[in-house]
Amino acid sequence: MASSVLFLITLAALSFLASGGYVGPRVGGRTAVPDVKSNEKVQDLGRYSVEEYNRLQRRSRGGGGGGGGDGEIVFGAVVGAERQVVAGIKYYLKIEGVQRGARKVFESVVVVKPWVRSKELLTFGPSRGGGSGGGKVRVLRRLSSNQSGFNE
Repeated sequence: MASSVLFLITLAALSFLASGGYVGPRVGGRTAVPDVKSNEKVQDLGRYSVEEYNRLQRRSRGGGGGGGGDGEIVFGAVVGAERQVVAGIKYYLKIEGVQRGARKVFESVVVVKPWVRSKELLTFGPSRGGGSGGGKVRVLRRLSSNQSGFNE
């Protein structure tokens, strides 16, 4: 009798594992950010991503200060976001913006480390899926911004 119960428990455990097992969020996996449009922190990260990208583009063209340059992006809104716990929190953002008069969707990856009051733009570029724009996400030189308006 005891061996029958042990057999049934073993069979149930094997069935559980074979069917994919636990289906909850994985440690270190990406999770969707709810209510992206009304989430001020996520919208601020999107705005930061666009500003940092524009700043880097101005610098690479040799332009110094002000905005409004050729090809700069005007921030619209973050329309999708996921987060992942790494050495900080990595945000994967889909951002609507306007570039050269055309509405486009961009992708951005930002790492936030609240304990050192920093955020870092890792990538920014045209969206690879769905929206307008295409091509690969362009990897930028790592940018640290622990002095510019960090509010976590």
